[in-house]
Amino acid sequence: MFELVQALNEGEKALREQFTNSISINAGCELFIAFVTLFPHESASFNDLRIELVQRGREYANEAMSYRGKIAELALGFIKDGSVILTHSHSRVIMEALLLAHKQKRISVYVTEARPRGSGIKTYEALTAAGIPCTVVLDSAVAYVMDKVDLVLVGSEAVVESGGLINAVGSNQMAIIAKAANKPVYAMAESYKFHRLFPLSEYDLPTHTSDILSFPRPPNRPSNSTVARPSVLQSQSISPQSLKRGLPSSSAHTNSTSEYAMTSEQIQLNPEVDYTRPDLISLVFSDVGILTPEGVSQYLVGMFAG
Repeated sequence: MFELVQALNEGEKALREQFTNSISINAGCELFIAFVTLFPHESASFNDLRIELVQRGREYANEAMSYRGKIAELALGFIKDGSVILTHSHSRVIMEALLLAHKQKRISVYVTEARPRGSGIKTYEALTAAGIPCTVVLDSAVAYVMDKVDLVLVGSEAVVESGGLINAVGSNQMAIIAKAANKPVYAMAESYKFHRLFPLSEYDLPTHTSDILSFPRPPNRPSNSTVARPSVLQSQSISPQSLKRGLPSSSAHTNSTSEYAMTSEQIQLNPEVDYTRPDLISLVFSDVGILTPEGVSQYLVGMFAG
């Protein structure tokens, strides 16, 4: 049994190395390893045990394929006819819930663009193709749109022991704004994403490193350099009238074809996921039922207790 667990741990490590964000991989592997070590058996030999474990593992994998459908069914009763929904980035379980709701009710969806990868555009294209009215919202315009929505739906990379949520970066600020606007935030997560982790903030996440949001080193400057360099493009002309207003002239906008975008180095300094506290989450929809954030903790204790 020891060698089997060791082999499973090595397999988990190999999987983690394939992803920059391995939180959901950790959660799934942790659950499977617990399943193997806590699995009650009366096998006559290790070979019989191995065969039984492989069979049960395949059965679980096949069953897990139905989890998103179960979650979508549970969420259907909380999505009213005519609802305006705000969601973030792209989530397969959220997509399944929205597509199911569209078959029976009239819904409209706002989706954030989810920079820098723009995953929200993928959601927008899929919903639009299905005939669901959808509009892409700037990540910075979440507060602007919040008064227009009835509820917020977010997926998850993992639901942790506190009942908090780890998801694509931007989920936390969305939940904070929704709480201030008194709008419910519903999280959706398959039970294999329940993770025995207890972060208190983003800085406790396993994905956080000292490089994230660090300040780059300033370039070396000549010691005799006393003139500050302008921060605007040299090709942009500034009119006297614009200087009085503190704005570049209109010709600078019309003549310049440059578009500002983050460099790959700047993107790498930013987090991929963030942590949303349990007090910001109204309910968690999972294949094991509709849980409060406190209920997630109780479920995890029971699941890993054997």
